[in-house]
Amino acid sequence: MHTIDINCDMGEGLGPNNGQGLDVALMDYVSSINIACGFHAGSPAIMQDTVQAAVRRGIAIGAHPGLPDRGSFGRRPQPITPQEAYRVTLYQIGALHAFVKAEGLALNHVKPHGALYNMAAVDRKLAEAIVQTIVDFDPRLVLYGLSGSELIHAAQRAGIAVANEVFADRTYQSDGSLTPRGHAGSIIGNEAAAIAQVTSLVFHHQAISADGTPVSLTAETLCIHSDSPYALSFAKAVHTYLQRAQVKIQPTTR
Repeated sequence: MHTIDINCDMGEGLGPNNGQGLDVALMDYVSSINIACGFHAGSPAIMQDTVQAAVRRGIAIGAHPGLPDRGSFGRRPQPITPQEAYRVTLYQIGALHAFVKAEGLALNHVKPHGALYNMAAVDRKLAEAIVQTIVDFDPRLVLYGLSGSELIHAAQRAGIAVANEVFADRTYQSDGSLTPRGHAGSIIGNEAAAIAQVTSLVFHHQAISADGTPVSLTAETLCIHSDSPYALSFAKAVHTYLQRAQVKIQPTTR
């Protein structure tokens, strides 16, 4: 039987097209969530409310640390040293950990957000700094990172658990990177196209890039973005499709 985790970025109350009501609705169709920790979006109240909603539903909870850039929702690349990446990541993991611990549970994973995620996917030093944060905070945490990226390689070298992440709602370049936001065709806005990509990723371990080249990818956790206008319909469709295909949906844990 095939197994996949469905994850969703949540608690991004200051992000576009998002709110607490949508997050709660999406929780019926995912197995893990990544909660914004206040830097690119979110707030202490949103963090607590999102954690409590996830706890009630038995969903695995991860920290979603980003760059300190609310104006661009953490999606604008910025110069950042490995030391700075370590500090901002550690600060944010600790913040979310406090709310999870208050509910008597523990964090499951860490998934960097936006530009921090994309920069660390190709920059070995940044990737190692983020991984070192996890090692120092709690080496039992799982790192969610772009499939086959420097983040995954750094975590594997450090001996921590990883979840190779793929995307239901984003297109790929031939090198396995995501098509940058703002480029034509970067977002999948068609439900049938999303299902076709999920089928290729889960059953054939590949995506078809924007130029038509097959890209080999390891699919362990599948992301659906909550700030997409299609988020809820995509989540329902993907969840239903995978269940009918007898794919086991469960979080990636150590």
